[in-house]
Amino acid sequence: MYLQNILPFAHSLLSGCLKTGDIAVDGTMGNGNDTALLARLVGDTGRVYAFDIQAAALAATEQRLREHHLLPRVQLIHAGHETMAQHVPPQIAAAVFNFGYLPRGDHRITTLPESSLAAIQAALNLLKLNGLMVLVLYHGHEMGKLESRAISDFVAQLPQQQFRVLRYEFVNQSNCPPFILAVEKIQAA
Repeated sequence: MYLQNILPFAHSLLSGCLKTGDIAVDGTMGNGNDTALLARLVGDTGRVYAFDIQAAALAATEQRLREHHLLPRVQLIHAGHETMAQHVPPQIAAAVFNFGYLPRGDHRITTLPESSLAAIQAALNLLKLNGLMVLVLYHGHEMGKLESRAISDFVAQLPQQQFRVLRYEFVNQSNCPPFILAVEKIQAA
């Protein structure tokens, strides 16, 4: 197969832009899969900042990182991703967000358009030149539909002189499959 599924494609984008010593952000740590990937990619000299509002997400991520001996590379932050600018230094090489709800968690607790847009804006401000932000959007639930629309509209308005925006999705799959919006910073403001 030539076309990668959504999450493997997101991971290949991140793998292509991160190197040892970089700073990365996981704006929605969930069960820690993306956090662990980022921690492996930035190496011992890099740093990952991972956010979630749910204690269960922090516990699952911490356990995953301990199992893989990656915890020293990561700062787990029990706060909403909209607080990113208060916790993360500038010049991040990559940021990833998997919007929606915690897998195997309470589906009534979801990311919200307002806080997600604030987090995206903060990440854009913190991205270094040629930095990459990967947004995985799940629009199979009501809040996800609103959030996906708001985020899609927001990134479509980014100035093309400063950012390149890619949309990656499968258009012939049923049940509202997730899609990716990837934003590369190509020029400083």
